[in-house]
Amino acid sequence: MTTEVHPVDQILPTPRLLALGLQHVLVMYAGAVAVPLIIGRALKLTPEEVAFLISADLFACGLATLVQCIAFPGVGIRLPVMMGVTFASVGPMLSMAAAPDIGLLGIYGSVIAAGIFGIVAAPFISRLLPLFPPVVTGTIIMVIGISLMRVGINWAGGGIPTFTKVIDGVSYAFPNPGYGQLQGLGIALFVLLVILGLIKWGSGFITNVSVLLGIIAGAILASVLGVMHFEKVAAAPWGDIVVPLHFGIPQFHLVSILTMCIVMIVVMIESLGMFLALGEITGKTIDRDALTRGLRADGVGTLLGGLFNTFPYTSFSQNVGLVSVTGVRSRWVTITGGVIMLLLGLLPKMAALVEAVPLVVLGGAGLVMFGMVAATGARILANVDFKNNRYNLFVVAISVGFGMIPLAAPNFFRNLPHDLQPLLESGILLCALVAVILNAFFNGVGSKAAAEADAVAAASTAQHV
Repeated sequence: MTTEVHPVDQILPTPRLLALGLQHVLVMYAGAVAVPLIIGRALKLTPEEVAFLISADLFACGLATLVQCIAFPGVGIRLPVMMGVTFASVGPMLSMAAAPDIGLLGIYGSVIAAGIFGIVAAPFISRLLPLFPPVVTGTIIMVIGISLMRVGINWAGGGIPTFTKVIDGVSYAFPNPGYGQLQGLGIALFVLLVILGLIKWGSGFITNVSVLLGIIAGAILASVLGVMHFEKVAAAPWGDIVVPLHFGIPQFHLVSILTMCIVMIVVMIESLGMFLALGEITGKTIDRDALTRGLRADGVGTLLGGLFNTFPYTSFSQNVGLVSVTGVRSRWVTITGGVIMLLLGLLPKMAALVEAVPLVVLGGAGLVMFGMVAATGARILANVDFKNNRYNLFVVAISVGFGMIPLAAPNFFRNLPHDLQPLLESGILLCALVAVILNAFFNGVGSKAAAEADAVAAASTAQHV
């Protein structure tokens, strides 16, 4: 008598596993390397250090994916999931990067603490799901995209508009002469047009990797124009290991930890929706114990991220979408993708090549990537009842207003305690807190069953955040 193997657990032939695993890697690659590029350059790290961040990120992506897909006692949901750094953590980390007493080591301390918090809180997170209906999650995701657009626009412009220099103890702002150069703007526009062309006339897999192909096309053009240089790529070794705590011993600051724990809650709520949606796609029953194991893997992945010099991890929704599109439900495909990511993290020359891509090339792609995040939030909000429930309008309006404060008025909270700056300077966290509070005030807290149905619906339309 034979026991039928569920499609999720089916091991495909090796050539097919490699091809499908590489497909998952290519779909997530541009989003996976975006966060270390943003944070590394915000911290003014050297090109070699930014390249190391990219290697560390790819390596930790692989580790976190293997933990989630292979699973260990009490950890891992055993579904076809690819793990990557969440964009939701970028805003708070940029605020921490700007604080001289926090910096990179303070970021790592908060990520490690948030990972431990995620491991401990995993069994209880599903109970918080009713606090995050579509009117809340859609608003948060939209503000994440809007906040990140600033990064994409400055990339397209060639960096930052002004430099700050301290002369005799006084800070002065000087225009960046390289910002907004016509050649750079032209390259960014070329990348954007390539991506739009692939989306319009491509199909299937080509459309899914349009951003990555646009970056490659832009890098080729930049090389021809002499804007992209390969000296550091040639100097980088072919292989090296990713050393834990490469930058030093992490530092732990209470407000930064609390801030990142709030990010972790938002990320895990997003993951709940992804897991429930993936359960429907694959035909696998997802009970509370499975959800807890999946969320605990998010926490373990984030803890590993902090230890291996990178950032918080979550399930990438574009890969969930790829499972739906291809119909291939085997978790061994994403396990293969995780192994590929891990191996890419051991190739410093590949990371150096990514770091060498000019900002203007990334800018053209960033406008699409980050704009799609904002558009996804709007798409989730499109399913919210604004006609019969006028309170939802106020939830969105006021939450977006609070989320825009750090962008529109960076000094708005300057007279409040300095320790609160990582929280107050993150529009994403301000938006999340205000949206949850206002929704609970106006609409109350719904049932768990309704919240799960809303989470599945939101996840089915989501672009990774």
